[in-house]
Amino acid sequence: MHYLTSKIPTGLIYSRLLIGLLLVGLSYYHAPHYGPVAVALLLLGVLTDVFDGIVARQLGISTQRLRRLDSTVDQIFWLLVVLATYLACPGFFSDNGWQLATLLGLEALTYIVSFLKFKKEVATHSFAAKAWVLVSFAALVQVSLKCQSGWLFQLCFVVGVLSRLEIIGILLVLKTWANDVPTLYHAGRLRRGKEIKRHKLFHG
Repeated sequence: MHYLTSKIPTGLIYSRLLIGLLLVGLSYYHAPHYGPVAVALLLLGVLTDVFDGIVARQLGISTQRLRRLDSTVDQIFWLLVVLATYLACPGFFSDNGWQLATLLGLEALTYIVSFLKFKKEVATHSFAAKAWVLVSFAALVQVSLKCQSGWLFQLCFVVGVLSRLEIIGILLVLKTWANDVPTLYHAGRLRRGKEIKRHKLFHG
């Protein structure tokens, strides 16, 4: 029983890949009522992202390997979500092309910096990044249902840019790779060899 229980966080992480692929498939084939279905699947994906870490910490198995896997799958999941949204609402991407390109470029830059400096992927799981997930979810709900988004997308863009810039700053400040670094301030403490306090629900 304990063995099966210990696999729950990993199962929640990989379930996001299935959800992302399902979204792409439904969008590509123009499934009936795609909008509401997409919103439900997006919500399910976000919930698995929230609870995989919480469950892992409660079970005492929140390892560095698991956190790295979580980050990698997160990136693939959101890329699949973007692809599905593009297939369903290409006009939205045409209208907001430079902002979307900026967000994707900054996201790629965080990984480039991390791999060049540490030979590892990003796994900071910062507070700002978590805030961006929530704002992005809200904007995606609007886009999925209406193929447009006003101030919510603009907020998503601003939070996205600021959170990516902070992650790059965290990576540049850290002397050695670390996962679960809540803010740039915490990165500075780690650089000086000091302990940092992590939120028990959101960080390992």
